[in-house]
Amino acid sequence: MTVGEIRALLREDKADPEVITALAEDPRKGVQNLLAAYMRRMERANAEMARVEAMYQYESEQYKKGIRYIAGIDEVGRGPLAGPVTVAAVILKPHWFAEGLNDSKKVTPHHREILAEKIQKEAVAVSIVSLPPEEIDSLNIYDATLTAMYEAVKKLSIPPEAVIVDAMPLHFSVPTLSLVHGDARSASVAAASIVAKVHRDHLMEEYDRTYPEYGFAQNKGYGTAEHIAAIERYGITPIHRKSFDPVRSMLEDGRAHFYIEK
Repeated sequence: MTVGEIRALLREDKADPEVITALAEDPRKGVQNLLAAYMRRMERANAEMARVEAMYQYESEQYKKGIRYIAGIDEVGRGPLAGPVTVAAVILKPHWFAEGLNDSKKVTPHHREILAEKIQKEAVAVSIVSLPPEEIDSLNIYDATLTAMYEAVKKLSIPPEAVIVDAMPLHFSVPTLSLVHGDARSASVAAASIVAKVHRDHLMEEYDRTYPEYGFAQNKGYGTAEHIAAIERYGITPIHRKSFDPVRSMLEDGRAHFYIEK
């Protein structure tokens, strides 16, 4: 084979072991360089597969009991001054693999989009619930998050046989594990964190088109200095949480008015 043909062959995810053995004996320097690069790529791929598989530690405990439908639950948007709190519940196929699956905060925005689409297409079940600012103000953010989590589980097309949630104390009639840093330790919770994050980010990008003065596409509703300055200048929009400081105090002392639709 020519070096070009070998390069094309080694672009495959897994080359035939007999071919690899033959290439190892090829004296051409170009072939050896290609083979070395291929082996490094395979090492990285195997390490990534092992990393993701390790995230099934808690799911595997249930798989061994014959339980297959395990819902991972996570939220995004508890801290912002504007926008909804969003919860996703995801049931993955046992030991489902996706390169880069992790806590959404550890995944680049571009790869989050790819993963969210893949999860939506290949998961056993996915549900998303977003509670708007008025409900957050009425309930408080903690209770709003709990409410959204219970609603997300109810909305799943397949009832889960077990639940893993990121740090919140949920109670179901099935085995339920509240796992601190669950989005980095459980594959199901990580998948939920990615789906929730991407969904809420898209909502905030839509709000950015409605209220372009606040930079919602960039700050996602968090209280950046630029965001707070925009509130003082342009006012408090319908998507701001009026129970959250500094919005609440700005209303109380008259430092901010309500947004005037253009």
